[in-house]
Amino acid sequence: MNKFESETHFLKTYLNNASPTGFEASGQQIWLDYIKPFVDTYFTDNYGTAVGVINPEATYKVVIEAHADEISWFVNYIKDDGYIYVRRNGGSDHMIAPSMRVNIHTDKGIVPGVFGWPAIHVRKEGKEDAPTLDNIFIDVGARSKAEVEEMGIHVGCVITFQDELIELNGKFWSGRALDNRIGGYMIAQMARKIKESGKQLPFGLYIVNAVQEEIGLRGAEMIAHRIKPNMAIITDVCHDTTAPLYNKVTSGDQTAGKGPVLTYGASVHKKLLDLIIAAARKNEIPFQRAAASRSTGTDTDAFAYSNEGVPSALISLPLKYMHTTVETASKQDIEQVIDLMYAFLVDFDPSFDFRYIS
Repeated sequence: MNKFESETHFLKTYLNNASPTGFEASGQQIWLDYIKPFVDTYFTDNYGTAVGVINPEATYKVVIEAHADEISWFVNYIKDDGYIYVRRNGGSDHMIAPSMRVNIHTDKGIVPGVFGWPAIHVRKEGKEDAPTLDNIFIDVGARSKAEVEEMGIHVGCVITFQDELIELNGKFWSGRALDNRIGGYMIAQMARKIKESGKQLPFGLYIVNAVQEEIGLRGAEMIAHRIKPNMAIITDVCHDTTAPLYNKVTSGDQTAGKGPVLTYGASVHKKLLDLIIAAARKNEIPFQRAAASRSTGTDTDAFAYSNEGVPSALISLPLKYMHTTVETASKQDIEQVIDLMYAFLVDFDPSFDFRYIS
């Protein structure tokens, strides 16, 4: 039925593949190859958002969405001595860059490199320079700009870290790009669960893996206008705030391992959120709560404010160390997010009136 031997094989294949913002195509192909057996049809848009559809002929349209892109870097400047300086593609963290191994993606293939940094022996205690976007640099083993260019590297080449997915204590997955390809995994598993259950949904379900979230929700904006859904549920990550150096007063109290996080905020439709909470309670799925300020900062905002207003809600996965190469999430939470999406969908009545005032 499916070329992937197991859910774990798909997870590792999908998570370990690089899908930087604007260059998501290879990851989207992996995702589509996995989800095709579980949907009736699929389509993609001009910028690479991928959509699997169950009941495409239905008038009422429900979206379940995650985003496919990961933060990365661009080659910005190549010095005459062969060192490469970068700029962000999304919210990449300059503080973690020194000593990290990277892949530079070129038309000739992947070129390995490293973010170099002066040795501790030559740094003056108390007067050390901190890593900044102005002073971090990549070494590809070249001694001249010409040698770098001979490798196929040019301004605009995208760069990703090399780290891959590992297990921690049998309870957590840790690696780069869980934000938010773990969301793509979860919505694919939810589609698989619907298929294997034999449940017939009384609406069209659009399983959306959107591009370009990390630079401003751009993929979600485009696909929301194309699908024109009646309702949308987005899954993304939020901060686990239990590790050292996090501030619960400002960031809230969310813990990896204690269940999905449901967010309150202006773009989150309260009546839809209440339905999701009811599904969680009915199915004894633990959940946590969070509050957003002006916006959630996720694709929820793009869907909510699209078209003439789309009732939207956010189911988040608590994540440790966001935007690092060791993003860490609970296996139990991942399964519970999948279960919650499924539980809500199989009970949802598309005749529900989302109007606050009627």
